[in-house]
Amino acid sequence: MRIQKIDGSFGEGGGQIIRSSVTLSSITNTPIQIDNIRKNRIKPGLRAQHLTSIKILSRICNASVEGLKIGSTSIRFIPQQVESHSFKEDIGTAGSISLLLQVLIPAVAIAKKNLKLSIIGGTDVKWSPTIDYTKYVLREAYSRIGINFSLNVKKRGYYPRGGGVVDIEVFPSKNILPINLLERKTNHAKLLCSCSNISKDLIINSIEKIEKELTKKGFSVTSDLKEETSIDKGSSMLVFSLDSSSIIGSDGLFDSKTGEFPENISKDFLSNNLGVDNHLADMLVLPASLSKEMSVFRIHKITKHLETNLYITSKISGCKYGIGKLGSGYELRIVGDSDSSI
Repeated sequence: MRIQKIDGSFGEGGGQIIRSSVTLSSITNTPIQIDNIRKNRIKPGLRAQHLTSIKILSRICNASVEGLKIGSTSIRFIPQQVESHSFKEDIGTAGSISLLLQVLIPAVAIAKKNLKLSIIGGTDVKWSPTIDYTKYVLREAYSRIGINFSLNVKKRGYYPRGGGVVDIEVFPSKNILPINLLERKTNHAKLLCSCSNISKDLIINSIEKIEKELTKKGFSVTSDLKEETSIDKGSSMLVFSLDSSSIIGSDGLFDSKTGEFPENISKDFLSNNLGVDNHLADMLVLPASLSKEMSVFRIHKITKHLETNLYITSKISGCKYGIGKLGSGYELRIVGDSDSSI
């Protein structure tokens, strides 16, 4: 048995390299060993949120896993066949549901299986896409590439206790399609905001400020504010736009210290006027690397997460990619190895 070795300190050297590696491993049935996990972090090795993702995925693909414990700097993941499942899972903390779904959705769908999962954890937490980003931005992008899922947020979960509840169903993919996202053509933006246990007037004032910034730049804005239940107080916002040639989203959490949403929500949305936002780019690399046809998308900048995913996908799937500099950003082209593409 040949085991593909992955350097866990490459690129951003964090959780992304772990999630992408085990996901591709399960899809391609490639045994892997990840060394130097989070080598340069203050607390090196696996953390609780990484263990949850690997444990659930190993259950779905009947994998044998070595080194799966807090602080471990090396793991070996040997997958078997992915199977359809239906179960409930409690992360136990405010661990990100969105990051977990980045592992499970492509692994199950591309393997042409079905998953019904009710999961408890954090829906809107730091260092992670909000659950609305997953539902409205990632789901749209995945659907265009041939990956489909439904997602229902039954309860919000914020730091520190989490307790959010999300029901998800992942459907078998027929084919992984190429995707071409080059330039935003629409001038319409949607703004979604959820708040729990925070003054509605405070939230509305912050929303109106961001709406004003968007309209100044020529966007028409449709806004929707929902008050929802949660254990801890919190609020999240997503601004996004969709058209035939672009999928762009920007999200963030309400800052109770400033009494506002961070200004980078509108700033990042307005600056990303090409095909995809910087975060979505690295999420699309994995499925695009498994298509026999070339995908092309344009982005504002090359992030460490994107570099990490290109490294992982080329190592495991054998995909080919190229990056070209544009006047206002970059163009990424990626095509799967015809011998290993799904």
